[in-house]
Amino acid sequence: MPDPTALSRLAEEARQQLALLDYPRHPWVPSHGEDVLDVAIIGAGQTGLVTAFGLLRERVQHVRVFDAAPEGGTGVWTTFARMRTLRTPKHVTGPDLGIPALTPRAFFSARDGAEAWEALHKIGRVDWQAYLDWLQATLGLPVTHGHRLLRIGRTGPQDPLELVFGTAAGEVVLRARKLVLATGMDGMGGWVVPAPFDRLPAARVSHTSGPVDFAALAGKRVLVVGAGASAFDNLATALEAGAGRGIMLVRRARMPRVNPFRWMEQSGFLGQLYAMPDALRWRFMQHIFALNQPPPQESWDRICQDPRFELHMGSPVLDLREEAGEVVVTTPHGEHRADHVIIGTGTAFDLSLRPELAGLADQVLLWRDAYVPPPGLEHAALGACPYLREDFSLREKSPGAAPFLQHIHMINYGSVASMGLSGASISGMKYGTARLVDGISRRLWLEDAGHHLESLLTYAEEELTCVIPQELPALAAE
Repeated sequence: MPDPTALSRLAEEARQQLALLDYPRHPWVPSHGEDVLDVAIIGAGQTGLVTAFGLLRERVQHVRVFDAAPEGGTGVWTTFARMRTLRTPKHVTGPDLGIPALTPRAFFSARDGAEAWEALHKIGRVDWQAYLDWLQATLGLPVTHGHRLLRIGRTGPQDPLELVFGTAAGEVVLRARKLVLATGMDGMGGWVVPAPFDRLPAARVSHTSGPVDFAALAGKRVLVVGAGASAFDNLATALEAGAGRGIMLVRRARMPRVNPFRWMEQSGFLGQLYAMPDALRWRFMQHIFALNQPPPQESWDRICQDPRFELHMGSPVLDLREEAGEVVVTTPHGEHRADHVIIGTGTAFDLSLRPELAGLADQVLLWRDAYVPPPGLEHAALGACPYLREDFSLREKSPGAAPFLQHIHMINYGSVASMGLSGASISGMKYGTARLVDGISRRLWLEDAGHHLESLLTYAEEELTCVIPQELPALAAE
């Protein structure tokens, strides 16, 4: 039987392990004003929390994490994520930053028992959120809720960024030297309803990554467009909520079987892709994006035997219309009629769709501006990704036109073309967050190099404060 006090004891063990590694101890980043943060992190999901943890361990002290969700609000794993388990293998590490007592295995073994961990196939998504909540509480990370970043003020190259947040009390302006966008899968675009489905009234169409009233779909015909994991998970949820029929339309002629993400789970790729020449980085990521992921076996198994489930391959949507209270979708193989449509075609890669980035999107250097792939290897989504520096910072499209962009670091799905999955997945977090923390620390040190040199030149704290009598004549002679 699991010990109900085990998690609190594990938290104390983690703090003791951190204390044993507490070197160097003193902070080193000089203040640029009481109201100026060293680093502001947008997004209190797994990447935002781990980035804050890493910066604090490096003694970058003036850090805050901002999240749009209200205090006590749940994360993506318990809202829009509708799979039962993570797709990542259970032995993943990363959020722990090398502290054994903070690893997922330590948490789940303490909470559920060692035997339960050994028997576990994959970590449940709700359980993963519980782990992240425990991690945040154990580390005492500085998270501020109810703050949605609305826009980024344009400042000089050495001035702090002005960050305008929307809160329940109105707009709030804060300043920060560095900004980290840890904004997840839709962090460089948005979950959009594409044409021709944008012609449907809102009550007729939903997106897999948005709110869906599954209870209202009981007894209804639900048509899902797409065959990714989220498409399967949303259709399964609808059928489990009592939908009368589930129709899935897939553009591809055959269901993908090979998951390139499993290949990517190796230190070489996750840790070193960023250092490769552009042509090789592009070739790796273009193949991965073109191959796509199959649905997890667990997601397929949720619905494959359900007699209400219909799968139509090679069925891109050619047109649609509303007729007699129905949505009628036309494919090369005929028509399908439904009461509600759920879009599972992923996120749009377009910086202008993000409110906080819309005002500066046209100034950001993108991959399509920096690299032209060989014929046949084009990929629009990758081309729309920012062409990042090694520390995840944005580059300006026209030199000198937007120098403040160097202070904005993007570690979300928009970083995949530059960094692979090291900034956009649980598997790669161990590598991406460490590089980000190191890069930000380097920038802060270099920007304050003059201050640090002056500190050294004026340093006069005596270490030798007591001498034995035999040495006094020699010292006096000096």
